Amino acid sequence: MSAGGKAKFAVKGLSPALTLACAVACGTMVANLYYAQPLVDLIAPDLGLDESYAGLIVTLTQLGYGAGLLLLVPLADCLDNRRLILSTLLATAVALVGVATAPSEFLFLVATILVGVCASGAQVIVPFTASLVPEEIRGQTIGNVMAGLLTGIMLARPAASLIANYAGWRAVFWISSGLMLLLFTWLAKTLPSYRLQERDHYSKILRSMGHILVSSRPLQRRAIYQGIAFMVFNLFWTASPLVLTHRFDFDQKDIALFALAGAGGALAAPVAGRLGDRGYVRAGTAVALSTITLSCLFSGFAVSWHWLTPLVIFAVTLDAAVQLNQILSQRVIFSLPGHARGRLNAIYMTIVFLLGAMGSAVATFTYHEGGWWMTALTGTGLGLLVTGLFATEWVKPTKTHKLKR
Repeated sequence: MSAGGKAKFAVKGLSPALTLACAVACGTMVANLYYAQPLVDLIAPDLGLDESYAGLIVTLTQLGYGAGLLLLVPLADCLDNRRLILSTLLATAVALVGVATAPSEFLFLVATILVGVCASGAQVIVPFTASLVPEEIRGQTIGNVMAGLLTGIMLARPAASLIANYAGWRAVFWISSGLMLLLFTWLAKTLPSYRLQERDHYSKILRSMGHILVSSRPLQRRAIYQGIAFMVFNLFWTASPLVLTHRFDFDQKDIALFALAGAGGALAAPVAGRLGDRGYVRAGTAVALSTITLSCLFSGFAVSWHWLTPLVIFAVTLDAAVQLNQILSQRVIFSLPGHARGRLNAIYMTIVFLLGAMGSAVATFTYHEGGWWMTALTGTGLGLLVTGLFATEWVKPTKTHKLKR
């Protein structure tokens, strides 16, 4: 087995137990980016943070994660992946203790940046697992691991709300730090070593990323497809608590239950992986992007007619479609020739993350300016845009690698 280049690793393939461990690690690490979102109104006054700067609590964590994607994840191409993953887990645990014990707003915000940087280690795990399996089951493996990641994203907000409701906001970060230490212990016993034998220096790796992006059309396309899909995802989930409060009279517990229902979309991940392994990448992408577009459009009617059950259904189909496109996209980029999977994932996820962050920023504006309909139509328009971009593949097929698309 090869990672597209020579590599050194301890075992061939992934056992179900190791796959589960990697999925749980991805989900719990990425969840750290979202715990603070529903807790801003509790954290800011407790630390004496001015209301006008309260948004920094979430923004700085996200910026830290973006920096980690760009600067830390490429280290997977020059360091032992096992050691890198374990180091980021331990560092995340320490940073979370800093968040939980911060006596002032300055120390809290510094700690949140560090949490974001270290949590990007989750994106080392994904290409690591892809490198340990043969190509014929690579999509299935990515799907299983990414199911854990999406579940972590979706469960983070309701879990944080419930814990804070009973034990205060600091308990959320203490518990998360403990989870990081448990995962460190678990993975230290189960992760195999994996390191490329043909390695470049870190500075050369960073310099090469621009060339990789410019020269790889599949990477460009897949990053844009998923970036816009993730923009719609964040648009929906940033604005939905507002409409649930204003139109359906939901409290925090009700919103948490709605988010839990939406997490059902993670079940699409294993199916997506199998579709990719069987060569249905292009057909699956068409279904995913069309479903994103229609889910946004129909959610507008659901809110207008005050139909909660259809709104829940469209939340699940939106999540499932975004997950489907994510798995298929990573299936494509991890099957590209060469051995730079760390850099490929770093470039891909940085673009996806930046576009997704724009969705969160736009959501508040669209909702306050035009209500849920403006938000839903914005998501529909973005869905049509990305579907149109994808349709150009049918007009002029892109010559790539041997993967059937």
